[in-house]
Amino acid sequence: MADLIVIAFDTETDAEGAYEKIQELQGDLIVQLAGLAVVKVDEDGKSHVDYPGGVGNIGVGAAGGALFGTLIGILFFVPFVGLVFGGLMGALFAGIDRTGLNAEFRGQVKDAVSQGKSAVVLYATKITEDKFAAALAPYNGTVIKTSLSAEDERELIHDMSESRES
Repeated sequence: MADLIVIAFDTETDAEGAYEKIQELQGDLIVQLAGLAVVKVDEDGKSHVDYPGGVGNIGVGAAGGALFGTLIGILFFVPFVGLVFGGLMGALFAGIDRTGLNAEFRGQVKDAVSQGKSAVVLYATKITEDKFAAALAPYNGTVIKTSLSAEDERELIHDMSESRES
């Protein structure tokens, strides 16, 4: 089981500080990451995703990295390279609505990460929640969390690969 956690911040500075702290926590084995990104929503409501240090530093496999990138794209309506939106998006949303990434979760993320706000998005395969929460408390973020079972992950990756072949 993996946790998709979105931590919304009122300032870009807090988001960047939390991002750096999360990397430290990974080094201390408090969190094990399969994906990590900073999302900034400008005053026009346009989302900008940054993977400081590169996603490759986290050790994400190709399928897992594609899944994380797709989840970011779906949550923040960021176009992702190389995907055909028609059939892919329909298949993904059908699959996603059966998981913890349903419309309610997506709505909570949209409400929390609005114009002028920033967020850190992490995909954690293991987390020591009490230590993680204590370490990030000074950054005053709003946490939105859902879990994906291994089966959910497999189905979403399958849906992505089928849609690309269409």
